[in-house]
Amino acid sequence: MTDIEHPETFHGLPVLTLPGPDGEGIPSLPAADSVAWRLESAWQGDLTFATLWRYFIDTVDTTRVRALLVGPWWQEEYESFAPVVDLLVGDADRFPALRALFLADVVSEECEVSWLEMADVTPVLEAFGGLEELTVRGGGEEVDDKRTTLGLRPVRHTSLRKLRFESGGLPADIVRAIGASELPALEHLELWLGSSWYGGNVGVEDLAPLLSGGSFPALRHLGLQNSEIQDEIAAAVASAPVVAQLESLSLSMGTLSDQGAEALLSGQPLTHLTSLDLHHHYMSGALVRRLTDLLGADRVSADADEAEDWDPDEDEFRYVAVSE
Repeated sequence: MTDIEHPETFHGLPVLTLPGPDGEGIPSLPAADSVAWRLESAWQGDLTFATLWRYFIDTVDTTRVRALLVGPWWQEEYESFAPVVDLLVGDADRFPALRALFLADVVSEECEVSWLEMADVTPVLEAFGGLEELTVRGGGEEVDDKRTTLGLRPVRHTSLRKLRFESGGLPADIVRAIGASELPALEHLELWLGSSWYGGNVGVEDLAPLLSGGSFPALRHLGLQNSEIQDEIAAAVASAPVVAQLESLSLSMGTLSDQGAEALLSGQPLTHLTSLDLHHHYMSGALVRRLTDLLGADRVSADADEAEDWDPDEDEFRYVAVSE
């Protein structure tokens, strides 16, 4: 199964992939603030991302660009994202209107998310003070004796409203850095935790600051997804103070079983939630029905017939959100 595809819209704008400088019959480009610009260089011959980037900032009025997506950027397999971050940060003053950034809009047909070699994204948050939405995909595993370099240090950012990390194996230090950050405007936080098979080592204790309810007063959606310890997470969420302030909660794409479902049902009230996303799960039909009876079928995403057959004593969970 897969939960990853190229978005058709981003930050409320239609996505447009910028034609390369060597393209034939390039149509006239739309107004810079009318689309979300997507840049990809990997499939355009010898074109480097640096060359495409220079073409972009010379061709488009970047002072009006509101949303930007970076697609496949590499020329060699597993090439680091760090040079892309350097380009973004180096030209940050050219993007005063930028409000949304998607780092590594790459689908599995192009490169598995667990193979994407991400970079330290702290400089991006530091350079773009007006950013309201940041999605980061990739990082967190060792490939051919090379360690991915996804990184984040605690930051203060007063504009960020939506933060999303998608990973096949999210390092615990990323989660701890988020918990230690000052993000007073943050409304939507989504973390794909992944598996130890891909370098994920997040434990429930690492989530404590996020679950306390004291870190992000504006938070209304929390997603703790794609995890091999989903039952433990569900048990922690069942008594977490943050749940009272949420409007929606997602524990999807992981190994949630009847054990985790029972914890949710026996924990604090969830009836205030407008959405509880549990899709791709390992719950029995009986538990799915109890959850839907509690909240209503229109508010629970967990079809009884989509349950997976999984034995934690025999089977090894490996990043379920993207097939290999």
